[in-house]
This record gives sequence, structure tokens and C-alpha cells, in this order.
Amino acid sequence: MDNKHEILQLLRGVAEGTVSPENALLKLKEEPFEDLGYAKVDLHRSVRQGAAEVIYGAGKTPEQIRGIAEAMGRRGCRNVLITRIGQEAADILAETLPIEYYPIPRLAIAFPGEREQRGNIVVATGGTSDMPVAEEAAMTAEVMGNRVTRLYDVGVAGLHRLLSNLDVLMSARCVVAVAGMEGALASVVGGLVDCPVIAVPTSVGYGASFGGLSALLSMLNSCASGCSVVNIDNGFGAGYLASRINQMEGIRETEDAGDENAVH
Repeated sequence: MDNKHEILQLLRGVAEGTVSPENALLKLKEEPFEDLGYAKVDLHRSVRQGAAEVIYGAGKTPEQIRGIAEAMGRRGCRNVLITRIGQEAADILAETLPIEYYPIPRLAIAFPGEREQRGNIVVATGGTSDMPVAEEAAMTAEVMGNRVTRLYDVGVAGLHRLLSNLDVLMSARCVVAVAGMEGALASVVGGLVDCPVIAVPTSVGYGASFGGLSALLSMLNSCASGCSVVNIDNGFGAGYLASRINQMEGIRETEDAGDENAVH
């Protein structure tokens, strides 16, 4: 089953007598995963975590990616995210699957469909060279149903570019700060906003940046409270975490609004 709604429908069927408990149990037993031999597709991921399994494309053949995506599609999954996939593999998949491919973040979406746009996540970069990682974060969050605002090339070398967007930053539920070199952007943003900041070090930089290690260490040692750090170039991880934060904030705001209405 693709989501919690389908399981609730099944349980309601049992309660109403239209589905026998035995058939419901069999249905649930068949659902947790599908064994393809080379992969065990987790079909209950959306039930446990609120989002379907994401296919990590690097190291997989196009045929393996297709098999996993088709298994998910058969169970009703839509907007299946495939990360770290090249143009050649995407072209092969497109021969048999409905797919959208985005070359900058090297990301594909199988069985694309309508997506919600909840809340507000801001993805900011230190420079244009950080865009591939930033786009991976932004598109991951968008596929998971979040509204994303992009602020690219607003690094500390020209701080006025960032400060001219304070209204955008301060209205966000979460900010993803993507930067290479010395990675200072995350600390600056963390000192300006009242929401969580997810710092993403990138491997952009000259030799002494050690492939993003200098940015990683700078972000880990940030003096700004409320900053968390993901691994070097891990835009996907940042986008996924930002989605969790954004949607939890949305639930909290809804509950607070309900409490206020109850008081009045």
C-alpha cells in the first residue's frame, strides 16, 4: 500500500464487515516489501515515515532502477525520487517509464504527478557552483510536498545579497544553507533566523578545502545555535530533513490554531 490512507480504508472495511479479518491480514502480510532478488523494495516506508522509499541511483544499473521503480509504481507510488542518476541511465528509463529528469542535481522523478506545496523551506547557496547540491535538496523537498524558495549566490563574500532577502529568510520554517569554501554561510544564516538551519558542506573549493572537509568542520563548529549539519554534498539528506521539520511545524501551527479557536 502506498500510504496510511489505504490501510485506514482496509481497516474501515473490516469494521464495516465488507472485508474479512483473514483477507485483511493476508493483504497486510503481502504489503511490507517486494523481493526482486537484487533489492527488497520497502513498500511500507510511507506508512512508517510519511514518504515513499527513495531510489539511490549511483551504483545501480538502469535495469535495476527500472525494476525497483516499476515495483513501486504497481503499488500506486507516485513521484518516486531517484537520486544520483546520469543522463544516459535516465534516457534508458524513459523508454519504458514515465519520468522527469533534471540534469543539474542529477535527479529523476518516476511516475510524476501533482504535489502539495506546504509551508516554506528556503534553500540558500554561497555561490552558483553549489547549485547541484542545492537543487538536490530543493527538489527532494518539493517532491515530498513542500514549498521551496531558492536564494542562490548569496554568500558571505557579498553579504548585502543575503541581507536584502531577510524577509524571505525570516518567514521560513526551515533554511537549508549550502556552501563550500569555508562554509561560513550557515553560521551567518543561523544568527539571523528563528527556525532550524540545516548546513550542507559542498566539495566546492580550492585544494586546501580538502574536498569539502574544511566547510564541514566550519559548519560543525558553528557558534550559531540551531544549526545541524549533514554530510558533504548530501543535498538529498538536507532536503529530506527539511521536509520533516517543515511538516512538523505545519502540524504544530494547525494544533495551535485549533486551541485558539477552542478558547474563543
